[in-house]
Amino acid sequence: MSPDLDPSTVVVHAGRPERVPNAPVGPSPVFSSTYVAGGDRGYGRFGNDAWTALEDTLGQLEGGRALSFASGMAAAAAVVDLVPVGGRVVAPQHAYSGVLALLDQQAAIGRLTVVRADIADTESIDLTDADMLWIESPTNPAMEVADIPALAAAAHAAGATVVVDNTFATPLLQQPLRLGADVVMHSATKFIAGHSDVILGAVVTADDDLWSAIELRRRSLGAIAGSMDAWLALRGLRTLALRLERAQSNAAYLAGRLQQHPRISRVRYPGLPDDPGHDRAKAQMSGFGAILAIELGGDAEAAQKVCESTNLWVHATSLGGVESLLERRRRWPIEVPTIPEDLIRLSVGIEHPEDLWADLAQALNAS
Repeated sequence: MSPDLDPSTVVVHAGRPERVPNAPVGPSPVFSSTYVAGGDRGYGRFGNDAWTALEDTLGQLEGGRALSFASGMAAAAAVVDLVPVGGRVVAPQHAYSGVLALLDQQAAIGRLTVVRADIADTESIDLTDADMLWIESPTNPAMEVADIPALAAAAHAAGATVVVDNTFATPLLQQPLRLGADVVMHSATKFIAGHSDVILGAVVTADDDLWSAIELRRRSLGAIAGSMDAWLALRGLRTLALRLERAQSNAAYLAGRLQQHPRISRVRYPGLPDDPGHDRAKAQMSGFGAILAIELGGDAEAAQKVCESTNLWVHATSLGGVESLLERRRRWPIEVPTIPEDLIRLSVGIEHPEDLWADLAQALNAS
């Protein structure tokens, strides 16, 4: 598609069938495990039209070529597998707990070495002998913002591959490949699919060699997306611009209100002017997203009660759906211990903001 189109237009029109008489307007799921011989596909584990449509759309949004996976963790595992045996990975001290647990598991069996870093403190990050720099920005759930261009330049100077988990920002708010990253990863389960009904992952890169290496791992390990899942994710992706616009507006409104509530000791949201990551996010993102976190002054019991006292907000893990979710992240044993016990992550949906605020306020007051 034309490079002059706005991403909100690309997300609607990319990955559609050729416009010929009687052609469908949108792609359809293909339910076949094998294909007639003579072409380049051969078998269902090697390709699917529903994957192609989704991948074409994500690739155009991110500025590269995409690959879909069975889950975000499957995508992450394929990327981590690029690290040579004995290699060194520099990763954030705060990031999605599943990815950090995967890295720790690989380190425990001696396959690689993991160094945790404060991803928001650019100057403190030691990339000596690093094979891969894993960036998450904003981080989950601490909402720290990394200086992607500066870190990518330093990592490349050290000979490391740069990976950015772009799940929170989405390709509509941040395009890491254009900021210097080599690989972008998504848990497409979240904002991309957007309706809490699909588990899916994606990887995007503009490097043909990296794309081939990751595709080989998907093909060999079998971590493929289902045709129906890919189709549902693409259907959800079509409305990302509208969903994100409303959810982001709601998040900004709630962040401001939460800052004024006496029960809250800290609000973490890069859209707040006094947030430590505000200026950096403003420089490399086109918006601040729909995820925020709050802390209740060290009171884990009160935080848990807040999560259990809402009526509209759903006490559940995951994020990026049309409905608003909240959870105390330290309820998970694998969450890193430097995340406060009283931190509640809020995934803001598209409901009316006053209804969301009223429900949060009554839960906070009840705690």
